[in-house]
Amino acid sequence: MNPRIKDVVSAQDYTLHLWFKNGEEGIFDMKPYLNYNMFKPLRDVDVFNTVQPSHGTIQWANDADLCPDTVYMESLKI
Repeated sequence: MNPRIKDVVSAQDYTLHLWFKNGEEGIFDMKPYLNYNMFKPLRDVDVFNTVQPSHGTIQWANDADLCPDTVYMESLKI
């Protein structure tokens, strides 16, 4: 099981700065996901900016979310 997300901050370039519960930080690029139907509403920056940590992963106000393992494995650690 990969570390879960403690906090998240969105950026206007559709990336997410993530803080994981194990102390690591990462940058997750959402751009490749924005063509999937579930994530198309996130193209609106106002919707994208509603991202919040939720139950160890991230979730938006429109109920879109991502698998916490995907977010951890695909994020660029900083």
